[in-house]
Amino acid sequence: MTSKWCAWSSSSAWSTFDTQVQRRKWKLKLIEELQARSTAEPVSLPTDPFTLNDLEYRRVKVRGYFDHSKELYILPRTMVDADREARDAGRLSSSGESGANVITPFYCTDLGIRILVNRGFVPKNKVRPETRQKGQITDEIELVGLVRLTENRRPFMPHNNEEKNNWYYRDVDAMSRVVETEPIFIDSDMSSTIPGGPIGGQTRVTLRNEHMQYIITWYGLCAATTYLWYAKFVRRLPF
Repeated sequence: MTSKWCAWSSSSAWSTFDTQVQRRKWKLKLIEELQARSTAEPVSLPTDPFTLNDLEYRRVKVRGYFDHSKELYILPRTMVDADREARDAGRLSSSGESGANVITPFYCTDLGIRILVNRGFVPKNKVRPETRQKGQITDEIELVGLVRLTENRRPFMPHNNEEKNNWYYRDVDAMSRVVETEPIFIDSDMSSTIPGGPIGGQTRVTLRNEHMQYIITWYGLCAATTYLWYAKFVRRLPF
């Protein structure tokens, strides 16, 4: 063990520790910004794709009507319930009922385009449209939702099956191609829930943030390598 090696190890550890501190600050600020978007007053839906790319989680409003003949289903899903999820925190399994999110083409009468709307959650015994006819409204309505972009498929997650209409993750381009809409996707909020229909407000405004764990880990490594350098080359302790 040389002095240069110990000094380099300690310096590298402290550098990585500082990086994790800065990244945690950046992640917390980003989470705060996304939460602010999701609670801001809704704006009219822009149709420019470049504008939409910068507006994920932004609340928007649209007016029009649903095309219930071309529903898509993202499954399996459990209903977003902040109180239940707080109670289940730390459990190995969730107590939430399994079901699906219903994605329905929506014709925007004010914009003259068709978009995708995640109407919300239904339990598995209500996935088929004929089991929830009361909520299959045909009237023109105004709804509020959050802009969503395509999500990446997670490791070990099944691939979407377009033929069977089984969608496991949100692929906006593929979904819009199948039902012939613009590649625009919004999650309807709770206030847009139609009695007897899917339950809106199924958006989790979260980002993976494990930087505190990394900070603790690297702080421990920093302390260890600094002590080794001090003990070996300052106090000359035998190893």
